[in-house]
Amino acid sequence: IRGVGTTLIDTVQPGVGIFIDGIYQPNTSYLNNPVLDVERIEVLKGPQGTLFGNNTLGGAINVITRAPTDDFSGRFAADYASPDNYQTFSGSISGPIIEGSLRGRLAASYHTQDGFSTNTIAGGDARPLESTAVNGTLVWDAPDNAQLTLNTYYNEVTGSQTAYSSPSGPTDYIDDTALNFNSIATYTYTGGNLRGVFDVTDNTRMTAVVAYDHKEGDATGDGDFGPIPFARVIDGHNEMNTYTGELRFDTQWNDRLSTLIGVFANASDVRNSDTTVLTLPTGLPLPFPPTVDVPVPSDESQDLASQAIYANVFYNLTSTLELSAGLRYDHQEVNAENNIGGETTHYSASELQPRLALTQHWSPNHMSYISVARGFRGGGANSAGARNPIYQGDSVWTYELGDKFQSADHTLTLNTAIYYNDYQHYIGQNSLTPALIAVNLNTGDVTAYGAEVETIWSPNEIFQLQGGLTYNHARIEDDSEYAAVIGHGLASDRILFQPDWNLYVTPSLTFPIGGNGDDIRLDLTAIYKGERAGSSLSETVSPTLESYTLFNANIAYETEHYTVSLWGTNLTDEEYYDSYLDRSLLAALFGDASPIT
Repeated sequence: IRGVGTTLIDTVQPGVGIFIDGIYQPNTSYLNNPVLDVERIEVLKGPQGTLFGNNTLGGAINVITRAPTDDFSGRFAADYASPDNYQTFSGSISGPIIEGSLRGRLAASYHTQDGFSTNTIAGGDARPLESTAVNGTLVWDAPDNAQLTLNTYYNEVTGSQTAYSSPSGPTDYIDDTALNFNSIATYTYTGGNLRGVFDVTDNTRMTAVVAYDHKEGDATGDGDFGPIPFARVIDGHNEMNTYTGELRFDTQWNDRLSTLIGVFANASDVRNSDTTVLTLPTGLPLPFPPTVDVPVPSDESQDLASQAIYANVFYNLTSTLELSAGLRYDHQEVNAENNIGGETTHYSASELQPRLALTQHWSPNHMSYISVARGFRGGGANSAGARNPIYQGDSVWTYELGDKFQSADHTLTLNTAIYYNDYQHYIGQNSLTPALIAVNLNTGDVTAYGAEVETIWSPNEIFQLQGGLTYNHARIEDDSEYAAVIGHGLASDRILFQPDWNLYVTPSLTFPIGGNGDDIRLDLTAIYKGERAGSSLSETVSPTLESYTLFNANIAYETEHYTVSLWGTNLTDEEYYDSYLDRSLLAALFGDASPIT
C-alpha cells in the first residue's frame, strides 16, 4: 500500500497489518489460497497504529467473515478453469444451536491448480498449488448485553517455492523452469481466538481478545535455482507460534467526546532449520567418485515480543467538525540464535506513533479530512556472520488530504486523496554482503507522494461504472545505510516492483429477466500496472519491467438462491513478470559462468 507491503520472509515483519475480524494475523507468509466465507474486505491506507494496531506502517487490511446467523442457511460454490486445471470448491452452513443465545457457522474450501509452468529437467508441474481450509465460529449472546465469539481455523497449503525461470532479460517471457528438483513446500496453519465484548459501565464497552496461531512447514528444493546440480535443500523445516492479547475500552463521555484506550501484547517464536547438500568436485583420480556431497546444516531461532498502549480521543468541535487525536507507544524485542558457534543477537526498539486528524462533514453524504500520522515497523536480526547482525525498524511520517462524496440520489460516489510520505530507515530489498551472506537491511530514506481517485457511477439500474487511478511517486533519497553494509549503493532509486501508475476500470451491465428478480450481469475489467524496477545486486544496472494491461470478464445469471457464471482472466494473453531478479545474484554466488538470469 503506497509502496509498503508484506514479505515472504518470516524474519521481516510486515509493513501492512493483516487482520481477520479485527484480530491481528502474524502468520501470513506463503498463505496463498482463495478467500473463504468472506463478507467484505476493508483496506485502510496510511499508518493505522492508533486505531488498528501492530505493524501498520503502510496501512491495514481487515477481512470481515460472514457471521453466524439466527436462521439456518447454507452456501456452496464451485469453480473450474483451464488450461491449468484450476478448481475450487467451498461451502458453509450457519444457524442457531441454542435458540436466541448460541449460534454457529462452519465453512470449508478446497483449491487446486497445476500452474502454467513445467519443469523441463525434473518433470512435472513447476508451480502447483493445493490448499484445504476449514473455519468454525461460535457466537454466544450472553446476558447483560455481553457477547463471546470463538473462532478456530485449519489451513494446509502445498505449493512451489523458488521456481525461477531462466530468461535472457526482463522482456523474455518464459513460463517453464529448468531445475534439478521441483521446489515444493507444505505449510499448515492452525489457531483460534476468543473475543469478548462487555458493558463495563453505562457509557463504556470493553473488548478483550486472546489468540493463538501456529504455522509449521516442510520444504525441499533446488538450492542453486538452475540446471547445475550444485546445491539442493533437504529437510527444510519452519515453525512459528504466536500468542496475542488485547484489551480495549470504548467510552462515550457525552454527545461531543468519546475515547478509545487499549493495550496490546504479542509474542512469537520462530524456528528455521534445513540442510543444504553441496555437490563438489573432488579433483581426485578414479576410482574416487568425481563429485562428493557435502551437507551443510542450518538451524536458527528467533523470539519476538512486543507490547503497546494506545489512546484515541474523538471530539466534535462543532456539529460538523470533528477532531481525532491518537498516540501509540510500541516496545519490541527480538532475540535470535543460530547454530554457528551459538551466536546470539538482540534487537530492541521503543517508538511513539502520534496521529492527528480534522474531519469536516459538509453533509451526511460528503466529508473532507486532513491528517498527519507516524507509523512504525519493527526490525530484526540476521544470520550468523552478517556484517549487520541487526537491522533497524523503519518509520514514516505521512500527511494526507482527502475527500469522500456521495450524491444525494446515491448514483455517484467519488473518493479522492493526496498524500506525502517521508520514510526513515526504509527496509527494502534483502541482499548479499561481500562475504556472500544473505541479509535483511535498511535501505535508507525514501520519499513518496501521490494521489488516488476512486469512483462508482450508477446512472440507472442497468449500467454501472467503477474505476480507480493511483499515482505513487516513491523514490530512494539516500541509500547510505544500504551502502554501509553492501559496500556500494543501489543502481536505481526506484522501490522494487512498485509502479508509479495503477489503473482499473469496470463497466457493468445488469439486465432484469422476467419479473421475479432474476438478472443477467456482464462485467468487463481492465487493469493497468506501470513499469517497475526489478531486483539486482549490480551497482550500475537495474532491470525494468514493462507496463502491462489485463482484461478480465464475467457473465452471470443471478437469482435469489443461486448464480451461474462464465469468467475469464487475462483474455488477451498478456505476458508480464510480477517480479524479476537478474543474474547478478547468481553471478555473485557462482561466478560469471552462471547461465541463470
